[in-house]
Amino acid sequence: MTTASMTTASMSTAARGPVVEVRDLRKSYGGRAAVDGVSFTVEEGEVFGILGPNGAGKTTTVECVEGLRTPDSGLVRVAGLDPVADHAEVTRVLGAQLQESELQAKLTVREALELYAACYPRPLDWRVLAERLGLTAKLTTRFGGLSGGQKQRLFIALALIGNPRVVVLDELTTGLDPRSRRDAWELIEDVRANGVTVLLVTHFMEEAHRLCDRIALIDGGRVTALDTPGGLIGRAAASTLISFTPSAPLDGRELAALPAVASVDHRDGRITLGGTDETVGALLSLLARHRVTAHQLRVTDATLDDAFLDLTRHR
Repeated sequence: MTTASMTTASMSTAARGPVVEVRDLRKSYGGRAAVDGVSFTVEEGEVFGILGPNGAGKTTTVECVEGLRTPDSGLVRVAGLDPVADHAEVTRVLGAQLQESELQAKLTVREALELYAACYPRPLDWRVLAERLGLTAKLTTRFGGLSGGQKQRLFIALALIGNPRVVVLDELTTGLDPRSRRDAWELIEDVRANGVTVLLVTHFMEEAHRLCDRIALIDGGRVTALDTPGGLIGRAAASTLISFTPSAPLDGRELAALPAVASVDHRDGRITLGGTDETVGALLSLLARHRVTAHQLRVTDATLDDAFLDLTRHR
C-alpha cells in the first residue's frame, strides 16, 4: 500500500496531545465490576496495545472507547469527542474491527467493501485493501461462504476503509494462518507509518512485541502495568533464563541461593534457572567449584510471555 493511499486528511488539523483519553473508567454488569477505574492515554500516531487474561475487562474497555457501551462513570475521549454523546462525529474519525462481527450472509466481499466505502467522504481505495489482505480472488464470494480467516481479513479492511484517524483492532489476527498474520502486521505498520493511531487488543505476545510502542496490562478490571514491551519484560521476576544439563548432580539449595534467582526447575535431567545476568556469573562460578560441566548451556532473555505470566501470576 502506498503512502499516498493512506494519507489521512484530518491529520493536518489534529490537535496536540493524546488522541484517545480514558480516565477512571468504570463499567459493571449485574453488580460485578468488569472495568474498575481504568486510565490511560494514547498519543497521536502510536500503536498502543492492551493485554490481559480472559475476562480482564479488555473488550469492555475498547467498546467504551468505540461508543458501543456507555460507561457507568469516568471519562472517555477520542480526538476530543465523547464516543457516546458525539457518536456520529466519532465514527468519522474512528474505525473498528470488533472481536465478533457478522454481515448479511448473501453480501459479497465486493458489495461489502463498496457499501462501507460509500459511507465515508474520503475512503481508501478498497481495491488496494482487498489486494493487500488477499481478498481479490474472493470479491464475488458471499460472506456466508468465507472461511473464518477470510472473514477476519474482510473486517480488517472494513475497519480501515474510512481512512480513520484512530483504528481499534480487537484480536486482530485471531483465526489467521501465520502468513496472513504477518501480512496483517505489515499492513498495520504501514497504517501507523502514515500517522494513524492504533489501539490493539491481542492475545499474541509476538504480535504485541512487534507492533506496540506501549502496552497496558489490564487484570481484574484495572491497569496493573503500563510500559513499553521492553519495560514490561524488564519487570519480569526473571529477565534472563539459563538452561543446561549438568554432568553431575547439583544441590538444589545451592542453586536456589544464587544471586537474583527467581525460579529453579528440574526436568528430565535438565535444569532451568530464572534470574539475571548476575545469576549467570554466579552459576558459572558454582559449576567451576564443583567441577561440573554444563552441557547444552543456553542463556536467553525473558520474553513478553514471561512478563505476562509473572505480572498476572495471581490468576
